[in-house]
Amino acid sequence: MNANSWLLWALLSAAFAALTTIFAKIGIQGIDSDLATLIRTVVIVAVLAVFVWLTGKWSNPFALSPKTWGFLVLSALATGASWVCYFRALQLGDAAKVAPIDKLSVVLVALFAFLFLAERPSLQEWIGIAMVGAGVVVIALKV
Repeated sequence: MNANSWLLWALLSAAFAALTTIFAKIGIQGIDSDLATLIRTVVIVAVLAVFVWLTGKWSNPFALSPKTWGFLVLSALATGASWVCYFRALQLGDAAKVAPIDKLSVVLVALFAFLFLAERPSLQEWIGIAMVGAGVVVIALKV
């Protein structure tokens, strides 16, 4: 993979995240958002299990270090909490408002990466991060 392959994957992630929101908003009509999250999760587990197996990427998960397990479990718990909150917000609000506010995570990731991972964004990157934060505020304000 070349040095910029991360960009392609990040753009694909954004596109699929956008489709996720649209499909979820339509799919949660008439169903509890927590049940919808469970159904979505079961589908994801099944699809990923087949994908990992077909691509030959399966390895013994019990061979992983306790640190790896701990952080993957924490990540899974945070993901689950995020999904439950996101689906609830989608059920209660407009997709065009919920999704951008959810992207406040961009600002939080930058701050957490600065504090916990010693990442140091450039001035230009901080300006972009601040603009995302400002956009969230503009969307959240009722005028």
